[in-house]
Formats: sequence, structure tokens, C-alpha cells
Amino acid sequence: MAMFLYDLSTTGAISFSDFINDPSSLYTRRLSEATQLRSRLRGILKETKRIDGEKDYVTIIKVIDDYLPHLQSVMDCVAHKELELKAEPVFSWRTTLSSSSLNVSPKISLQSLNADNACSLLTCAFAHANLARTIVGNLGPYEYDRAISQVEREAKEEQLKHATSHLCQASGIFTYLSETILPQLQTSASTSKFKLPSDLLPEVSTALSRMSLAEAQTIAIRKLLSKSFYDSNIAPGPPLPKSHPAPGLIAKLHLECVSLYSTARTLAKTPSASSKSSEDVSPELRHYLADETALNSALAKKWLGIDAGENGGQKRGGDAVGFLIWAKKELQEIKDGGKGAGLAKGDKERKDRNLRKEKVARELETIDIWLKHYKKINDTIHFQPIPSQAELQSRIPTGVSAVFVTRYVPQKPAFGPDSDARMQKEQEMSGQGDSMPSSSTYAGAGEYY
Repeated sequence: MAMFLYDLSTTGAISFSDFINDPSSLYTRRLSEATQLRSRLRGILKETKRIDGEKDYVTIIKVIDDYLPHLQSVMDCVAHKELELKAEPVFSWRTTLSSSSLNVSPKISLQSLNADNACSLLTCAFAHANLARTIVGNLGPYEYDRAISQVEREAKEEQLKHATSHLCQASGIFTYLSETILPQLQTSASTSKFKLPSDLLPEVSTALSRMSLAEAQTIAIRKLLSKSFYDSNIAPGPPLPKSHPAPGLIAKLHLECVSLYSTARTLAKTPSASSKSSEDVSPELRHYLADETALNSALAKKWLGIDAGENGGQKRGGDAVGFLIWAKKELQEIKDGGKGAGLAKGDKERKDRNLRKEKVARELETIDIWLKHYKKINDTIHFQPIPSQAELQSRIPTGVSAVFVTRYVPQKPAFGPDSDARMQKEQEMSGQGDSMPSSSTYAGAGEYY
């Protein structure tokens, strides 16, 4: 299966001491640490950009996780006036999702510490999603390997669980951004009269959350079908192996993917129409969402047809044929690459396009087997009329979720008024009686080196 690959951003160099004044001189070392950690983030992103092969997304996530508590600490200290801004800080980042006339990721300058926080979190979510893609890509089509042992197959299924976990974490970060960070950034942008890139719009981040959850669900479906695909890959088609999950359940899982991908595409389609953004979301992402919506729609109808044929009895013989004909029609419409045909710019994109075409071709072969089987039964035994698409549409159920967003909880600040060290120090001092000065009466309390 092909998953969307985010082209990670890069960022410019900054030094916190250049735009922050430390009146009490208590945070000199901490500001230096924050600068060093951000420099490390900049370095790993630039290094990743130069690598042609597999990239180290685990290290990127770790570096961002190390940096964010220090950035949050600086923000807290500024808010509590323990640190002062000499001037509004400006951070430069290259966009990941915004398209431009030159078809390159534009570099943008963003004001405020919160903007750097948003871009760092966004990059972390992209890294989680790309890591999931790498894990899945390294597994290959193991379900169709007749020589694979049960131990090897179960180990690969465990890797699918890890990939699903990373996508659910990405979805949680995107949700946190859209609900907490980006509305604040949007408000400050409107007062300063500059436009945010589409990457930093709440609705686009919500779209990415839905998309990540949909990709996690497709992996969950693959894991659910793994054993049965192995059991039937010599002779795909009827009857279903005993290890096969209920086809009606598989259909509902795909229908939920359709809902998630479709909602994501709607949210990401035209963000700049509201004049909130300076660029549109890249065509590659929008076409990917359209392709995945169409593919999952076809697969849902395939499994609805099989469910009607296997579990519907004599009265649903026509439904089985009708759904499979509909699924075949939709797959034939996307077999040449779908909406994104012709957009592949590199080897990786062309490989993804080929993987999709191979999957569609394999599904068409399987549908032909099932359709021939049910058509023969209906023509000779059931004699049920084939419903129209409108009739079949009324019989499509709602989708169900197999995966859920992993709620993102920001790490505690490394220092400053809201850090554990400060709170512990305040508790200790408040317990020593009124003879001790209150820790809240002076800046840098709890920060001793």
C-alpha cells in the first residue's frame, strides 16, 4: 500500500539571546541550551533533506521532543515577564504543503515564539506519519508469500501495529494544533496583517488529522485480513477461509476510511478561498485524498457484495452481483492512476503510483472471480433482479472505526514558572513559614545552577 510522503521542512538559524533579554541573569544557561537544541533540530532537518535513501525519522522525533519543553519554558518566562523580548522574534521555515507557481516549497518568515512552536509540532507530526510509511514499506506484500512462517507473519503484523500507533500519534498532534495552537496563531496573524501558509491553517491541520486516522485504519484493515489473505492466496475467491473476518465488518471499516478521506479532502481543497492563506494546499495531497476516497469506496462495495452473497441468503443474490459490478466499475476508473496521474515527480512518487496500480489490478482480478461466482448462482438458482445504484446506495451502512486519535499531551516545561522544579521549590519554601520569602515574589525562583 502507498501512503502519502511528507517532504519535511527546514528552518533557519536563530539564537534566543539575540531577541530575549534576561534581566535577572538567571536564565543565561537555559537560553543557551534552548539555542543549542534548536540548532540541533535545524541540523537534523537539513541533513535529512540531503539524504536520498531511508531517513531517520525516529531521531527527528526525539530531537523535536527535546526542544519543545525548552521552547515552552521560554514562552512561559516571557508571559510571566521573567524574560523580556527585545524585539518580536522571526523564525524562517520552508512550507511542506503549500503550493506555489514555481512548484517549490517557499521559505516563509513567521513572527512569534508560538509560530516556532507550531512549526516544530507540525514537523513532528509529519515525521510520525513518514515513519509509519517507512515501516509499512519495509514489510512488502508479505501476505502473498507462501513460504512465510507463522512467526514471521506475526512479527510483520506487530510492525503494522507500530505503524498504526505512529499515525494515531500524528493525528493527535494535528488535532492539538488545530484546536489549541493554530487558532491563537491565526488571531495574532490577523492583527499583524500577514497571511499564514496553508500548513498553519486550523482547517488544514484538521484535514491532516482525519487523513492520518484514515491511513491508520487502512493499516488496521490490512492486519485484520493478513491471516485470511495468507490462507487464500493460492486460490482467491469463494469460499472465504475460516480465518476471514466478517466481510460486512471489512466493508464498514472501508466506509469509515471513505468518510475520513473525503472530509480531509473537503477541508484541504480550497483554504485560500477564505483569504486566510497565501497559498493553496499542494495538488499532490488533494489528489492523493481523492484517490484514496475512490479506492476505499470501491473496496467497501466489494465487501458489501461478498457479504450479501455469503450471508444474505437467496434474497440478496442480486445485491451481491450489483455491488460487485459497481465496485468493478469504480476500480476500472482509477486503475490508470486516478486523480494524481501525471503528478509523480520522482522515483518514490512513481513507485507509489505503480504500487497503487498493482493493488487495483489485483483487486479487479479478485472481484472478477467473485462476480463470476455470484452471477452464476443468481442466474441459475436465485433469479434475483440486479438493483440499481440508487437502490444499492440506500443499503450502504455507516462506517465504523477500528482506530482512534492518540491525544497529544505537551511535555512539561524544562524550566521557568510552570516547571516541576519551580513548583517543587515553591512548595518547599511555603512549608517553611512566613519567615521565608514567597517564591512567587521574584523572577527565576527555583532556577539555581
